[in-house]
Amino acid sequence: MPIVGWIAIGFVILLVVIGVVSVGLRQRAQEEEDPLQARLAEYLQRGDVVSLEEIELSQPFTERVIIPIVRRIGEISARFTPQKAIQDTARRMELAGNPWPIDAATFLAIRFILAVMLGGFVTAMFLLSPEPNLNDNAIFIFGATFGGFYLPHLMLSSRITNRQREIRKAMPDALDLLTICVEAGLGFDAAMNKVSEKWDNALALAFARTIREIQLGKTRRDALKDMADRLGIPEMTSFVAAIIQSEQLGVSMAKILRIQSEQMRLKRRQAAEEEAHKAPVKMVLPMAFLIFPTIMIIILTPAAIQIMASFTL
Repeated sequence: MPIVGWIAIGFVILLVVIGVVSVGLRQRAQEEEDPLQARLAEYLQRGDVVSLEEIELSQPFTERVIIPIVRRIGEISARFTPQKAIQDTARRMELAGNPWPIDAATFLAIRFILAVMLGGFVTAMFLLSPEPNLNDNAIFIFGATFGGFYLPHLMLSSRITNRQREIRKAMPDALDLLTICVEAGLGFDAAMNKVSEKWDNALALAFARTIREIQLGKTRRDALKDMADRLGIPEMTSFVAAIIQSEQLGVSMAKILRIQSEQMRLKRRQAAEEEAHKAPVKMVLPMAFLIFPTIMIIILTPAAIQIMASFTL
């Protein structure tokens, strides 16, 4: 493959790494504090009299220009995108906890834009090479285009998996705290509020959102079902079903919570044992291709040197 192809592949990988890091840093900054609110609070503390336009101009170029343009493209592409695709993407973003300040149509538009940009860049690199030949390098152009289209989907899937893993890990402890609060005399809503105040994780945020929906007039049954749908894990679905049945049948809430807590802890232990049993299988490839060849080189190299020396005598 010509040197231009290697340069194009390296540049594409660099773009992907920079994009992933920038998205992660921007999301972390947004999770910690809203930049516009932070600047407004800073100006208020200093006593400076500024207009809203000046505060908006003080934001980064990405927040002022790029994100609004992408959102506009998403609004236009939503007219031509099948509704089912938008609904499925919105569902997946809900399962991921809406990690980015964009809607489903904008997310789909970003996938197409990134695919066109990476594919176009690799194509331009090959056209500018001394011997342009797109037929021989079509696999690299297709790979860059597919990688740009698939990368946001991969990032979203990773967010969903990590969020669900975090919720599964936190559920037994949260149910223990719920049980203690209910046995101490608190109602179920107040106990959920205590859990949301004590921790700062995905499960606590889900409980806090459910409490707000109940306070705004939604019934507890509907709010709990919506929470289970937003999280998308079987453990939460069974927990919500048990809570709803306990309300309908008049069973002790504390007893139901204790049983659910024991079941969640058992499932977490079984999941840990399953991961432990997978470890030997996952170690086969590193041992076969990395560890064993190294050991063979260390053991056989002195013998090979001695044999070669004996033949040269």
